[in-house]
Amino acid sequence: MKTRLSVNINKIATLRNARGGNTPNLYQFVKDIQKFGIHGVTVHPRPDERHITLKDTYEISKIVKTNYNIEGYPDERFIKIISEIKPEQATLVPDTHDVITSDQGWDTVKNKPLLRDVIKNLKSFGTKVSVFINPELEFVEGAFDCGADRIELYTGDYSSEYLTDKSNSIKKYVNASLKGKKLGMDVNAGHDLNLENLKYFKSQIPFLFEVSIGHALISDSIYYGIENTIKKYLSNLNYE
Repeated sequence: MKTRLSVNINKIATLRNARGGNTPNLYQFVKDIQKFGIHGVTVHPRPDERHITLKDTYEISKIVKTNYNIEGYPDERFIKIISEIKPEQATLVPDTHDVITSDQGWDTVKNKPLLRDVIKNLKSFGTKVSVFINPELEFVEGAFDCGADRIELYTGDYSSEYLTDKSNSIKKYVNASLKGKKLGMDVNAGHDLNLENLKYFKSQIPFLFEVSIGHALISDSIYYGIENTIKKYLSNLNYE
C-alpha cells in the first residue's frame, strides 16, 4: 500500500513570523511542495497564532489541491474552522494552548463523551476525523468507540528508542496498527519521524495510510533543498 506524505508547514510560518513580512512566502511554498509530489498539507492553527494564523488556514484551503489536514484541540474555534473549510481530514489533539508541540495522545477512554460528540459533529461536514493517540490498544479501541475514521499514532517514543533498540521500538506500533486496521480504521503516524527512522517504520507497517512530517523535513531542506528533501522522504515510503 502507498503511504501518503503530508507535510506540516508550521515551521515555515514560524520562520516568516519571526521577522514579519512575507518571507518565506507560505502560500507559494504550499503550491511548490504539491508540485514536488506530496500528498497532503497539514496545519495546526493554534489560538496564539505562533505559526499558522487563522487567515493562513483559510487562505491555504483555497490552494491545496491534494489533501488538507487541520490539527487542533476540538474547542468551539476549531469546530467553526472545520465547519467552514470542510477539509479532507481533521486531526484531534489533546494539547493545552501553551504546549510547544503535540507530544502525547488522547486518553480515548476517559475522554469518550467529549470525543464522541465532537467526532459526530465534524463528520457531518464530510470531513474524515483522525484521533491522535499513544500506541496503546485500549486507546485504539477507544478511538473506534468514539467513531473515529482514523487514528494517528504518536511516534515520539519510537523515534527515541529506535536509536538504541530498533526491533523493540516498533512493537507497540505494529500491535496498535493491526488493531486499528482490524477495527476498520486507517492508521496514520507522526512526530519525530525522519530520514533515519521512517523507512523501517513503514516496512513494519506496510498498510500505513499517512505520515505527517514537519520539523525534520523542513530542517533537512536547509541542507538538501525542499524538492530534493521531498524526494528523499517519498523514497523512504517506497515511491521510487
